Amino acid sequence: MKNTQERQSKETLRPTVTAIFLITAFCVCMLALILKYNLTKKTDMNVSAISSADARTPGPIADYIRASDVISDTSVTNVKTNPCTDLCVPTYLTKVDDTYFLVDCYHDQVIYNDNLTDPLNEWKVMTDDIDKGHTLASDGTIYMIDDTERHRILIFEKKDDAYVHTQTFYNIGNRPHYIIYDEPTDTFYAWSSMSGEMYLFRHNPDDTRMYLTEIRRIESLNNVYVRSFTIVDDEIYFVSDNSSIIRAALDSFEIIDTYPVPDSMAGMIQLTTIQDYFYITISTDITGNQDYATIIRTRDLSTLINGGYEDIYNNFIGGGTPYYITALDDAYYLTEHRLPGHSVWKFQVEDNIIKEVMTVY
Repeated sequence: MKNTQERQSKETLRPTVTAIFLITAFCVCMLALILKYNLTKKTDMNVSAISSADARTPGPIADYIRASDVISDTSVTNVKTNPCTDLCVPTYLTKVDDTYFLVDCYHDQVIYNDNLTDPLNEWKVMTDDIDKGHTLASDGTIYMIDDTERHRILIFEKKDDAYVHTQTFYNIGNRPHYIIYDEPTDTFYAWSSMSGEMYLFRHNPDDTRMYLTEIRRIESLNNVYVRSFTIVDDEIYFVSDNSSIIRAALDSFEIIDTYPVPDSMAGMIQLTTIQDYFYITISTDITGNQDYATIIRTRDLSTLINGGYEDIYNNFIGGGTPYYITALDDAYYLTEHRLPGHSVWKFQVEDNIIKEVMTVY
């Protein structure tokens, strides 16, 4: 009798055990599927992010239009000290690592120093073999300078605490006027100010030899004086001498929009974004009169033609010709000419309020 009861008890428990086993197996399978889905999704997201980054950053240089001309003698010579005690139409101030570089356009030189307090005649001369250069750009390894009136791009490298001219590009458009290095695309962009052409330069990570990889054009800007451009994410802006601002796609230069401006601000120099505003420095009106030189800002470029802007030149002295603005060391710097003793300005912007304006040189 006892054996019969035990057998019946085991037979009664067998379906319960089977059910528990099946439920447990089902749960394990579902958990595995969920984990696999999440891992696959995460992997897909990572692949997507990598693909996006790869699409923005070019790979090793395979095709190019031409390589730079290499300077045969790159020996380090004695570094010159700046012979000038003042600036004559300074155009661009930038900083690479711990060194400041200042393009002194009408003195036909680029000077450098490790601070902005030493007298100008204590700065060193990077080069004085240029004719009305305007800007300098660097990726930390090579330094590119536009030699505007000679239609050249000069390339320098740092050797033994000196900057040596190692390469040159000749016949770069018509008066190359503005160069920047764009880190997301690992590319130097150099603008030919009178031909509507952008020259793109790159070098491989393990080599400093520079290559002209592409020339992009905006036909409507041919024979129009364009002093600069501004890259914002995947777009590029051009302020031109024909009373308009052009917004285009960075990868194709296809024009997205054109914003007309009043004739009084036709001779624009630079557009830059600071917090919630577009800041625009202006040299002349449409007739070339520098009495119209000023700085304005707007939240919406489409409102410029109807007076939708604020003139902010009264935050400075006014009466000069403001040129390029750069962001360095959590501050902004403005180069300016026609005002003796007020060639380089420093200022802050907090909550869209301009403050702490001071003269540097």
